[in-house]
Amino acid sequence: MTPADAVAEYWGRCRGSVAGLPAAVPEAWAFGATQEHADELLALVTQGIKTGTASALWDHEATGEPLPQPGDLSIILDGRGMPRAVIETTHVQVVPFDQVDAEHAAAEGEGDRTLTAWQDIHERFWREHSENPRGYEPDMPVVCERFRLVYAEDADR
Repeated sequence: MTPADAVAEYWGRCRGSVAGLPAAVPEAWAFGATQEHADELLALVTQGIKTGTASALWDHEATGEPLPQPGDLSIILDGRGMPRAVIETTHVQVVPFDQVDAEHAAAEGEGDRTLTAWQDIHERFWREHSENPRGYEPDMPVVCERFRLVYAEDADR
């Protein structure tokens, strides 16, 4: 089974369990930049700990990827590229890195959930994995996204 087939099959199961979802298969993606990171962050989502994420506006500009919008659905992949959860974006705000607040940091669920940990984790991430030539700057624009878990299956399926 190809990854696209696995995603389409997963979406079918999701639609069978959650009323009112559209027929069109949403975008599928994984959190983080490594297999391990994708699995760790996915676990936080399925446990209800992670209800927020952040991306660099500069990365969206460099890749042409559109900004998330409230109401967007996403299929979240594990580190092996298999679909494991569906989330719905509930809120999006672009703010400078140095103005991201403690509430958003806690919603991301990483580290000890403090703003200091969030800043350390995300500065390191954007220095190492940016998709744009500017990388990280203390006042760089950050897309702060909040979401809710719509659907998740047992990871062993």
